[in-house]
Amino acid sequence: MTTGQPRARGLGVTFEGEPGRYNAITDVSGLEVGYTTLISGDGPLRAGLGPIRTGVTAICPLGRSRIGQSVPAGWYALNGNGEMTGTAWIDEAGALSLPIGLTNTHAVGTVHRGIIEWAVRTEPRLGRGWLLPVAAETWDGYLNDINGAHVGVQHIAQALDGARSGPLAEGSVGGGTGMNCYGFKGGSGSASRLVRLGEKTYTVGVFLQANFGSRSELTIAGVGVGRLWSDDNPIEDGAWLAPPGAGSCIAVIATDAPLLPGQCRALARRVPLGLARTGTTGSHYSGDLFLAFSTANAGALDSGIGDQAVPGTLRELSFLPWSDLDALYRAVVQGVEEAVLNCLVAGRTMIGRDGHRSPGLPIDRLVSLLQRQG
Repeated sequence: MTTGQPRARGLGVTFEGEPGRYNAITDVSGLEVGYTTLISGDGPLRAGLGPIRTGVTAICPLGRSRIGQSVPAGWYALNGNGEMTGTAWIDEAGALSLPIGLTNTHAVGTVHRGIIEWAVRTEPRLGRGWLLPVAAETWDGYLNDINGAHVGVQHIAQALDGARSGPLAEGSVGGGTGMNCYGFKGGSGSASRLVRLGEKTYTVGVFLQANFGSRSELTIAGVGVGRLWSDDNPIEDGAWLAPPGAGSCIAVIATDAPLLPGQCRALARRVPLGLARTGTTGSHYSGDLFLAFSTANAGALDSGIGDQAVPGTLRELSFLPWSDLDALYRAVVQGVEEAVLNCLVAGRTMIGRDGHRSPGLPIDRLVSLLQRQG
C-alpha cells in the first residue's frame, strides 16, 4: 500500500527483488514528485473546450531546493515515435540539472516553457545561462481533447510547487491521467528496488507514464492474461483509428548509486527488458523513451553560466565499477515490471471525449485467475 489503494503485490502478485520503503521512485533520497491532474467535462468533443482528461507530472531529481545542480544522466530510445526534449544536451554534457516534466504529446512545448519560467523564478541566477529541461510525452487523444491546449505553464508550476517525497498516487494522475495500457486504463506507476553491494545499500527507483501495448500481449506473473480477456476492449474494437499497441511509454530511472553518464545510459537500456516481462513487443506506433540518472556526484558535471568554478580546477567523480552494474540492471528490470502492473492495478474505468471508454483492469478476475494458475 502507498496511498491507501491496493497495489500489484498487495493482490498477491509475486515479484523478484526487495522494494524500498514506499516501493516508489521517491525511495531515492531527496527526489520529489508532483502532479497536476485535469479532469472536466463529458460528452462530444468540442476542440478547445473538452472533455479534458490530462495533466502533468514533475520530477525533481534532487528536490526543489537544489535545482540547477547537475546529476549524471543518460537516455535511450527503444522506438522514436515520441518526444523527450533536452536529450542532445544530455548526450553532450552527460548530465541534467532541471526538473523533468511528463505530459501529453501536444503539451510538450508548454511544459518545457513552464519548467524554464518556474526555474528562473525559483532560482534567479539560472536565468543568466541556458536552460534545456527534459519534457516528455505520451498521447492521450483517445480520452482527452488533446488539441485544446488545456495544459498551461501554471500547471507544471503547480506540480513543481507541490512536489514531495514519500508515497505516490498512481494510475490516472498527472501526465498519466488520460493514458491507456494493454487495452486497459493506464497512466502513472512506480516501484523501487534495494541493491546491496558489499557494505553499501543503494536504491533504484522507477517511474513510468504507461500508454502502450495491445490487450493480447498483457502478461502478469508469467500468465498470458491478455489472451484470455479479449472481451470489453473498446480501445481496440476497430472503431478507433489507432492500431493495437499504439501509444507510448516514458520511463524515468533514478538511483543513489554513484554512476558515470555512460552507466546511466546503460540502465536506461535495460528498461525494455522489464517492459517485455509484461508482454509488449514494442509497437512501431509507440514512442518508448527512457531516462536514467544518478543523484550521487551532484554538481560535479555543472557547466552552466552560474557555475563559479575557477578555470582549470579539476573535478572528481566516484563511480561503481562496471562489473557491479549487473545488480543494478536486475533492479531496473524488476522495478519496471512492477511499475507497469502497479499502474494497471491503480487504473479505474474512465469515460472521456465522445464517450470513449477505457476499462479498468478487472481486479477480482485477476486475483481469481492467478490463484487458479498457482
